[in-house]
Amino acid sequence: MLFALAVAALVLIPVAVTFSSFAQIEGDILAHLTEFVLPDLIGNTLWLVLGVGIGVSVLGVSLAWLTAMCEFPGRGVFDWALLLPLALPAYVTAFVAIGLLDFTGPLQTWLRVSWNVTDLPEIRSRGGVILVMSLALYPYVYLIARNAFATQGAIALEAAQSLGLSRTRGFFRVALPMARPWIAAGVMLALMETLADFGTMATFNYDTFTTAIYKAWYSLFSLSAAAQLASILIVFVLIAVVFEQRSRARMRYGAVGRSASSRRIKLSPARAALAFAYAGAVLAVAFVIPVTQLALWTRDVVASDLDRRYWDFAWHSVLLSGIGAAMVVTIALLLAYAGRQRPGSGTAWLQRVATLGYAFPGAVLAVGLFIPVAWLDNQIIEAGREWFGFEGTEILKGTLVVMLLAYLVRFLAVGFGPVDSGLHRITRNVDEAARNLGIGTAGLLARVHLPMLRASLLTAAALAFVDIMKEMPITLMTRPFGWDTLAVRVFEMTSEGEWERAALPSLAIVIAGIIPVILLTWRGTRAHG
Repeated sequence: MLFALAVAALVLIPVAVTFSSFAQIEGDILAHLTEFVLPDLIGNTLWLVLGVGIGVSVLGVSLAWLTAMCEFPGRGVFDWALLLPLALPAYVTAFVAIGLLDFTGPLQTWLRVSWNVTDLPEIRSRGGVILVMSLALYPYVYLIARNAFATQGAIALEAAQSLGLSRTRGFFRVALPMARPWIAAGVMLALMETLADFGTMATFNYDTFTTAIYKAWYSLFSLSAAAQLASILIVFVLIAVVFEQRSRARMRYGAVGRSASSRRIKLSPARAALAFAYAGAVLAVAFVIPVTQLALWTRDVVASDLDRRYWDFAWHSVLLSGIGAAMVVTIALLLAYAGRQRPGSGTAWLQRVATLGYAFPGAVLAVGLFIPVAWLDNQIIEAGREWFGFEGTEILKGTLVVMLLAYLVRFLAVGFGPVDSGLHRITRNVDEAARNLGIGTAGLLARVHLPMLRASLLTAAALAFVDIMKEMPITLMTRPFGWDTLAVRVFEMTSEGEWERAALPSLAIVIAGIIPVILLTWRGTRAHG
């Protein structure tokens, strides 16, 4: 119980720190933000949330229905391949889209030269941001909605047809409303990722709270202003969390048996061709074309760019991701085990608070954890100077402490989910049998539960590892001097418009990002097999 309380407190610290920043208001900076910055930030954020919400809903739900409920050529491949955009960070899709579709890009150049087409929509726009984010995040909705349709869709559609409704009307009036809680959960996850995004917004120069927090810290040199902006962003995030929790609370599970694969709708040849073309087009635009372009750009620059620096970038990325994943899995295991040893509403509530950090943007955690660590650092330095004559200027601030703590808070939920699910699959009879053989609590965990949790721990570690490798704002804002990573290299190159030189580190991140997609596909196949 005490351990769960300590972890929950660690998560709440950055929230408390960001809101406490209003106790030290810098009048000139706050007036500037209020008059010139906040109106645009709020407007941009609301438009972004609305556009991405609609985009991921349309793409995710339509593709989920096709792959779960309809039979058409290539359905088996699209079933898992449509998850591949999860391996592609949104900020990578963003700079590839700009590189291809900008006025000086190959597509517009070809259209101007060959067809004299000059009046095309501007990719560097609000619409461009919404399009990129929708293509990058629709798999959140697709994954959850596909499972809902696969288990309930056929039954719902048959019930609707028995009442005289056509398939189309049955979908909108019965199947879709039944899946609405799951769809809402997927949409909320996508929107929380949208609110947390930094790299895509920086690439498009589209001002949102995450980019404003970074500018307040590094351009205005005001941690308090950054914290105040972070507190407003937290309000947006908490609203999304409340909606997501309410959508889950309305979910009801029934014993519907195995996936109704034998009752998929047989599409006519024309409709089957349209379904194949639609799914193929989304997969091509969201994953195949960007990855192909990254590979082409990498081929052009690898000879000149692949030097010792890149091995340092890769080593820093792997080392930080490995340490962060180990911390996440260890704390997640202890947190889940605390709930197993002391079940009850109190422990469950602390677990929910402890895993709330995934909803907080990296920029918020960077600011919220840097401030208390900097304060503690100053206290240690002052005490060391008074007692031992210490001459240094920083102890904790110049290390990986803030970065690793932010990783832990941000991605604890990623590791907790698989570990907690694995523990719940171990029945209490196993615990009782072990205790009857004289095995204590520590031995029960080490000798019984850990071997049985091997697959869950591996899944948690892989997911956390790749998420940390892709994380940009935490690494960018809290890294010690000289600790550049692949994600930081992508940011530096895209900031200078060097799309080709950003391709090499991006491709390495994408290759690593395929790991959790494979795990999700494997687990989904086992669940429905």
